[in-house]
Amino acid sequence: MKLHELKSQPGERRPRKRVGRGTASGLGKTSGRGQKGQKSRSGGGTRPGFEGGQMPIYMRLPKRGFKNISRKEYVVVNIEDLNKFADETVVTPELLRESGIIKKVHPGVKILGRGELERKLEVRANGFSKSAVEKITAAGGKAEVI
Repeated sequence: MKLHELKSQPGERRPRKRVGRGTASGLGKTSGRGQKGQKSRSGGGTRPGFEGGQMPIYMRLPKRGFKNISRKEYVVVNIEDLNKFADETVVTPELLRESGIIKKVHPGVKILGRGELERKLEVRANGFSKSAVEKITAAGGKAEVI
């Protein structure tokens, strides 16, 4: 069978409802909405989660915890990933993106201390962990917060 030989089976594809096209169509006059009521009106109906005036379940359930709306989600990079750069390189978030280590720079880049660093680098990022700073300085490099 080839693509041009494909055909839909009878009853497989339901034709769309054409409402308001006269009484003979079966969907004329009230257009399948019944007589009166909220759901028959244009723009009528209720919002998702509405329970007829009863207190909705999402409001009845207890809420827990705290959501910090100003939290910053950093893009994290580990020390071991920086070994691909040559000695004396100034590593910036833009350079990390160009080299393919990270995909986006926007919220900020944080350097974490997993692995070992064998290069002397000057690393500029939005945040560092304590262990990352220790490992960068131990290798003879410099960690600078931007």
